[in-house]
Amino acid sequence: MTILALIAGMLLLIIGAEGLVKGASRLAVRFGMSSLLIGLTVVAFGTSSPELAVSLKAAIDDQAGIALGNVVGSNVFNVLFILGVSALIVPLTVAQQLIRFDIPLMVGLSLLVLLLVLDGSVGRLDGGLLVIGLTAYLLFLFRQSRREPSPESRAKHGPIGARLLNNLAYVVGGLGMLVLGSRWLVDGAVVFAQSLGVSDQVIGLTIIAAGTSFPEVVTSIVAALRGERDIAVGNVVGSNVFNLLGVLGLAGLLAPTGIAVPEAMAGFDIPVMNAVALLCLPICFTGGVISRWEGGVLLAYYLAYTLYLILAATHHDALPVFSVTMLFFALPLTALTLVVLVLQERHRGIRPL
Repeated sequence: MTILALIAGMLLLIIGAEGLVKGASRLAVRFGMSSLLIGLTVVAFGTSSPELAVSLKAAIDDQAGIALGNVVGSNVFNVLFILGVSALIVPLTVAQQLIRFDIPLMVGLSLLVLLLVLDGSVGRLDGGLLVIGLTAYLLFLFRQSRREPSPESRAKHGPIGARLLNNLAYVVGGLGMLVLGSRWLVDGAVVFAQSLGVSDQVIGLTIIAAGTSFPEVVTSIVAALRGERDIAVGNVVGSNVFNLLGVLGLAGLLAPTGIAVPEAMAGFDIPVMNAVALLCLPICFTGGVISRWEGGVLLAYYLAYTLYLILAATHHDALPVFSVTMLFFALPLTALTLVVLVLQERHRGIRPL
């Protein structure tokens, strides 16, 4: 029954997010929003609704490991797995606005969360600060949409004449499925973790983080296949920003005693989230494209991160060798390669015509 609850919860999350995104996207394009802005707002926030529903439920139930692990794990999953798989399918073009503003914002917010958890918790004051940041971000994007309308995007993303009530029904029905699916998923995951002796933190970082990110996976892959690369990348960046500001902020506000931050997460997983966000800067800067080989590197690092969590949770004998290999070989080699690529890009940019 626990496994059935997990599967049913994930299915409801996927179906609910699909309905929410479908209805919200059709409503948004009627206002002439560009593909990038749709990806950063409607699609990103819609596909992040499972993370919001799960983390709020976990925070209210005082399950801090799941509430925080879901946010951190989802952000790592979004960049490494989703961008990695999408870029392997087709190289992703990165819009200049993402490079100049949204990706640096994601990096800055990841660092802010690292600073906020230094006292061992995410309390109501921290949550309020993050929610205020989300409001400011939404106002900025709204002004951008008013400044740069894109009427032609309507033809790409849905019928202009779609009836308002039908689209509202998609949104309301999708939200209802998300709430029910999140309850089943969290309840099933807690029982599953307890039966295997695995901590809530690891379950939140892996199973729940991947499960609630399925809508982002489907959305970004479909967008990449259809040539909507702004949506594919904007979806990931916007989802990560929303997870940090909206999901973690609201969870911190609603948690009865705040969200306690496990030492292992503050010392390892949140720094990994920061490193992954920082990795986006050189990858996206090189030519404004995430190439197939860069997508392969991102995907390989997600598999390595997941393997590390499994080895650490089971106290496997291979953990020391694996850690040394990653720390002294794989990571320095990747960093050196990216530095060389960035220097080459700068050289091309200043070369005389």
